[in-house]
Amino acid sequence: MEKLCMFPLVFLFSASLAFAGHDYGQALSKSIMFFEAQRSGYLPHNQRVRWRAHSGLQDGKASGVDLVGGYYDAGDNVKFGLPMAFTVTMLSWSIIEYGKQMAASGELGHALEAVKWGTDYFIKAHPEPNVLYGEVGDGNTDHYCWQRPEDMTTDRHAYKIDPSNPGSDLAGETAAAMAAASIVFRHSNPAYSDELLHHAYQLFDFADKYRGKYDSSITVAQKYYRSISGYNDELLWAAAWLYQASNNQYYLDYLGRNGDSMGGTGWSMTEFGWDVKYAGVQTLVGKFLMQGKAGHNAPVFERFQQKAESFMCSCLGKGTRNVQKTPGGLIFRQRWNNMQFVTSASFLATVYSDYLASSGRNLRCSSGNVPPAELLSLAKSQVDYLLGDNPRATSYMVGYGGNFPQRVHHRGSSIVSIKVNPSFVSCRGGYATWFSSKRSDPNLLTGAVVGGPDAYDDFADERDNYEQTEPATYNNAPLIGILARLNGGHGGYNQLLPVVVPTPKSIATAPKPVVTKPQPTPNTKTIPTPASWSGPISVEQKMTTSWVANGRTYYRYSTVVTNKSNKSLNSLNLSISKLYGPIWGLTKSGDSYTFPSWLSSLPAGKSLEFVYIHSASPADVSVANYSLA
Repeated sequence: MEKLCMFPLVFLFSASLAFAGHDYGQALSKSIMFFEAQRSGYLPHNQRVRWRAHSGLQDGKASGVDLVGGYYDAGDNVKFGLPMAFTVTMLSWSIIEYGKQMAASGELGHALEAVKWGTDYFIKAHPEPNVLYGEVGDGNTDHYCWQRPEDMTTDRHAYKIDPSNPGSDLAGETAAAMAAASIVFRHSNPAYSDELLHHAYQLFDFADKYRGKYDSSITVAQKYYRSISGYNDELLWAAAWLYQASNNQYYLDYLGRNGDSMGGTGWSMTEFGWDVKYAGVQTLVGKFLMQGKAGHNAPVFERFQQKAESFMCSCLGKGTRNVQKTPGGLIFRQRWNNMQFVTSASFLATVYSDYLASSGRNLRCSSGNVPPAELLSLAKSQVDYLLGDNPRATSYMVGYGGNFPQRVHHRGSSIVSIKVNPSFVSCRGGYATWFSSKRSDPNLLTGAVVGGPDAYDDFADERDNYEQTEPATYNNAPLIGILARLNGGHGGYNQLLPVVVPTPKSIATAPKPVVTKPQPTPNTKTIPTPASWSGPISVEQKMTTSWVANGRTYYRYSTVVTNKSNKSLNSLNLSISKLYGPIWGLTKSGDSYTFPSWLSSLPAGKSLEFVYIHSASPADVSVANYSLA
């Protein structure tokens, strides 16, 4: 569970700077527009991103299923099911909470179209109760090529889960997406809403009955969207959304019965995203408790809520274990596409602020009670940073403000539109001609939120810097809710009352689109943290001290490697990435690390310790290989 383990890092404060106010309405419009640039399949007549054209029109054909449609997750042309489903869930949650504000600004119709593009695809991808297609294309062959989606020559194999090859996390997140979307369409399209809820019921049953991690079945996803957290969080997440969508007591009791054993009441989270859903579940269950719906589940739900509030306090810097922030004040989780964690955490802070205000409560932190307005202020500060109020005065939303990324790591935007020059762009030719170009993108990827700056607010606007310049749909999905909230002010309604999403003035009746969720990994993408290691060698890290020198905070990390087997460990090779400082207690050997010079073997049950120092979050340490006597 290494991805779930956040190390207690020092909370960094910086002087706040005065900036002019932002046009949240314009940012909302642009952020929704981005989803149209990510569409796969037949584009509708009302397509606003004109430089795109039809693509992926044979998807699923080789498997005898129609998988045309959906979304490309990021700057590549793969359709990854897990992050796509999370995107649709968060788009739907944004509308459920702040649909009135979206309607007031004229954007609700576009937001509903963004959801429907995804759910139309999921309906296709779920042809049988216990079958779900979770990926089209694969990252390895896709990243070898730099082509417009309209020119794709890469393999478009479709990968599925079924009872023999389960994927509870994938099926659970897709169930959550369908259930949340059914709430969104209940008023404007009740028949479609019922269809979505029907799929959600089946997908939850499939996920719960046939348990397993999806990346053990769809192994090509492991390098790009590995499910580090497992599937328990998605089962709880799906149950919470099915309860909201159906009001069926079964799903409420499922949360009560399984909250403790599945980690819902045990994990104090400092992140929320496409992989780790616990903080989202805890926030929703806290809402159910404040709505007075807990009943006999109240003792368990109170534990859920305590963890939700632990997350909120950690984001504010008022908890027992606070999130790291850059000197400029941005929440920082990792260098690779950090902005996904910023928008997701800020969304939870926004909705929980409104839940607390609606119930007349304060947030309870270890430092004392905190008024709900502080949570909303935190979210606003993160959004303002994203839009340009930062040390570099850079907007990390393409097309917003006067200084935004010009060389986005995105195949479609970086290559001339097929409508301007229909000449075929070959797999490797795209790298030679377009990827390597130092010029600005020929197509404006309006509204795209890129990966963002590093731990020190630095950012390099370079196309090959995918960690910072690649956008992703799950960066934008939570953001539209916050932008709608900030643009609309307080709507004067109780956030704990039953939700009624207004009918938009006019929703375009485009042909049924298709949707597939995005991914955050282009060319040489690597997983953000190593997969959990369940073998006989355990690796445990902790921060032991920190200090400030020349205005920079440094951390000392201690890592203990233990031989849990009953045999002697004769050789060991550790892979250590994201190490930016000196290390003691190991010997460097090529690209890996081995025993220190004074140690030839590690007896059964014994441990060795090594330490390193750098001014960043912990390095990624994993076991590359070993041999036992």
